[in-house]
Amino acid sequence: MDQRPIVGITMGDPSGNGPELSIKVMAKAETYDMCRPLIVGDITALEEAKKVVKGAENLKFHKIASPAEGEFRLGTVDVLEVPGFELKKRRFRKDKAELVASCGEEEAQRQYEISHRMSGECAFRYIVKVIELAMNQEVDATVTNALNKDYINLAGHHYSGHTEIYAAYTKTSSYAMLLAYNGLRVVHNSTHVSLREACDRVKKQRVLEVIRLADQGCKALGIKRPKIGVAGLNPHCGEDGLFGREEIEEIQPAIDAALAEGIDIPDRAPIPADTAFSKALGGWYDVVVVMYHDQGHIPLKVVGFRYNQALKKWDAVEGINMTLGLPIIRVSVDHGTGEGHAGDGGADEKSLMNALNYAVTMAKSRMKAGEP
Repeated sequence: MDQRPIVGITMGDPSGNGPELSIKVMAKAETYDMCRPLIVGDITALEEAKKVVKGAENLKFHKIASPAEGEFRLGTVDVLEVPGFELKKRRFRKDKAELVASCGEEEAQRQYEISHRMSGECAFRYIVKVIELAMNQEVDATVTNALNKDYINLAGHHYSGHTEIYAAYTKTSSYAMLLAYNGLRVVHNSTHVSLREACDRVKKQRVLEVIRLADQGCKALGIKRPKIGVAGLNPHCGEDGLFGREEIEEIQPAIDAALAEGIDIPDRAPIPADTAFSKALGGWYDVVVVMYHDQGHIPLKVVGFRYNQALKKWDAVEGINMTLGLPIIRVSVDHGTGEGHAGDGGADEKSLMNALNYAVTMAKSRMKAGEP
């Protein structure tokens, strides 16, 4: 019996880097060594991406109606197609100057709007389908390529990102985002809201909920007793109320409650965010709970995204994004759709491979524990 987990990978935005990243990952022997992968997307878009990816010339595509029909072998890409993509309507951003020169600014803008709406609709449908597969236990984990939030909203689906779509379609009310790169992990108290609203969301019950989710998430990754650092909201953790009282009135009570439950928070108090991540990199913590989006995203991307100034290109775009608290496994790349260069074959697949590794680790952990 094949013990490799089945992983559903969404193709992501068809006008972004998702199709070529999918091809790059599916062309690797190590992908098939660790799992049984399938792409939820469109074969036409993948065929076009194959043309710009070196070493993928001999890949073949196998259209399937369900994961049970997958061949799951190197050289053949199993694709569960979701209708909606039309190649003739797609416009890459890198081609805009050429399109404007050929048909004028107004017509080019009209064509891009059509492309954006189609891309948003398709990306959304891929996500909904892979969630359905996971909820029906047809796949053991899901991995998502990037989408464009503006495009899915343009298509009429008013969500601020993958996390919120997954929460809605799995009917999950308690969830949080975890970002990871190597040993550095962060979990967010809030994500896609204004900074003003993020401050208002620093409440005892929510902070405690996120600490619990961080603890559970690390355990799902094989860390038996996670050490958790909890970042403060204000500079210097408020300096005993001088710069704000959230640490005193909301964060510390949440930490006290978590400690009473047996969760390991070595400092037993909130820690200044300007030193939390250096400590985490030094091994003081397995995960840091942060209070808002950029407090966690900036340190992860500083270490995971490396730009080569001499060559004027990215050497690496690494890191993953997970949604904790869901009844299914969801791991994503931690980068955008790369539209400025999408379609040229130069996208870096390291983040997608990292996401796949995390998804497989969690799926195997669930399978070992006998969980669905």
